[in-house]
Amino acid sequence: MKLEILKTLNAERAARRAAVVVTDVATGKQRLVKAAEVARDPLKEEIEKHIRRGKSGMVEMPAGKAFLTVHVPPPQLVITGAVHISQALAPIARLLGYDVTIVDPRTAFASIERFPDVKVIAEWPDIALPPLGIDRYTAFVALTHDPKIDDPALTHALARDCFYIGALGSKKTHARRIERLKAQGLSDGTLARIHAPIGLAIGAVSPSEIAVAIMGEITAELRQSPEKSS
Repeated sequence: MKLEILKTLNAERAARRAAVVVTDVATGKQRLVKAAEVARDPLKEEIEKHIRRGKSGMVEMPAGKAFLTVHVPPPQLVITGAVHISQALAPIARLLGYDVTIVDPRTAFASIERFPDVKVIAEWPDIALPPLGIDRYTAFVALTHDPKIDDPALTHALARDCFYIGALGSKKTHARRIERLKAQGLSDGTLARIHAPIGLAIGAVSPSEIAVAIMGEITAELRQSPEKSS
């Protein structure tokens, strides 16, 4: 790999932006495609598919074969609420390769003892969330049932390009949440991005089952939605 391509690739990775190195198999010639450039690339559909899957692989070009080396940021899961569901959700997400952070200002819940292998921030969302770099490779889940915590957290997530935003609660609870967020100036289109009631409809009852339903919905959103380009 040429030094110029490597430097640019490292810069994109440091900024948590996807990039793909396209290598012409016959000639060995390489070029770098940044996420912001994918929509204008002749291999747009193939590159989008491989970025969405997070997998490298061989593709056909008009002039022959090319190998796409895919570089995507590790996905992160940010959870507001150090609750029972979070205790089940965090290890499942970590098993799937997510960097997990739990935010909850209630120190009785947000403790190392309850979450020994997860980053826990015992602060209010307005303090805890900005440094986390929430972006299009972030799944955001609100689980506290407390509007003082979940509402500002959801507002923060909705202002960013998270690939998934979900919130715990019944349809009635979510309707009240929508009214509160509308009163803060959020549009119907923006609020429609929230998955609520959260998780796949699998009849989940226990915290562990709900965690499975949530992670299933997050996975479906990650793998089935087209990659957005800046």
